[in-house]
Amino acid sequence: MDIYKLLKTLTETPGPSGYEDQIAAVIQELWQPYVDNVFRDRVGSLVAVKHGRSAEPRRRILLAAHMDEIGLMVQAIEAHNGHGFLRLVPIGGVDTRQVFGQLVVVHGRKNLTGVVGCLPGKMLPEERRDKPFSYEDLLVDVGLPIEAVNDMVTIGDFISFRQPLYKLMHKRVAGKSLDNRASVAAVTVCLDYLQQRHHEWDVLAVATAQEETRLLGAYASAYTLQPDVAIAIDVTFGKGPGANDHTTHELGGGPALDWGPNVHTGVFHALQKTAEEMELNINIETHQRASGTDAYGLQIARAGIPTAIVAIPLRYMHTMVESLALKDVERAGRLLGEFIIGLDGDFLETLAKGMMEEGINQ
Repeated sequence: MDIYKLLKTLTETPGPSGYEDQIAAVIQELWQPYVDNVFRDRVGSLVAVKHGRSAEPRRRILLAAHMDEIGLMVQAIEAHNGHGFLRLVPIGGVDTRQVFGQLVVVHGRKNLTGVVGCLPGKMLPEERRDKPFSYEDLLVDVGLPIEAVNDMVTIGDFISFRQPLYKLMHKRVAGKSLDNRASVAAVTVCLDYLQQRHHEWDVLAVATAQEETRLLGAYASAYTLQPDVAIAIDVTFGKGPGANDHTTHELGGGPALDWGPNVHTGVFHALQKTAEEMELNINIETHQRASGTDAYGLQIARAGIPTAIVAIPLRYMHTMVESLALKDVERAGRLLGEFIIGLDGDFLETLAKGMMEEGINQ
């Protein structure tokens, strides 16, 4: 599988949180050859089902990789000397410092290419010249008269960043929305990996909607699909200048397993054991409260779902130049595949027994 080509397709397709139709269609086409059934649920998540080979009723594992990206929304249309400009607000955690000067696409009745502009520093009040721009300062300019803008754009239309995926040295890439299209790619690698291998459990691959804003897809899919085990696949912080402590991980050093309140101890250890058996290099990271991933929503559905987190190291998160190593995506996909192959009818009982023994030993 050409992971660069896969990521290029995924990252260059727009899909801000709440507006995932275009990226969902692309992922559906990618996953269709690997699964038995694929559909969109009520909140917009894409669900693909790959049946296991054991007798029914089969256990089910859910792989959640959110497909939405950060973006912008049209807040107001403003006229100036006959030309139309757009006021904007963020969708998800957009760093305002990254927005000025970006190329964007306004998804109105017709796609319009624009730029995010602002007054030059020398034209701003002196007390604001050396400070980051706020959204009150920024405008999208599509170069059209106000009449044309009013005809083609509506308040609430979404705006995506226009940024291609670039190849860097040593099989690394940089671009937008690698958070979290990298994890969608890892799930795709997993589904491909499972094609010629025996697995007993059903696999529910879910490209979740609206993770960047409210974890809506995770809550809804876990509640509806009722998996026996779930894994959230996301990105984590990569090492680099100014970010080189124990909370970050080397690009190319393998995926990270997260451990904390949103993670079931037994599933964590089972994934860790799988990585050891594969002789696959992994990292361990921790979270103290909410993990900031779909695991927070998956874990609490119905009676509770044993959940784990697999994360891909990423530099410059929530910018237009997010960067990662292609081999970490491939490794994450293989780890998921091998873990699924090892699931059998006794896995849940082993989990429960292990938790009981751990409690007694403490």
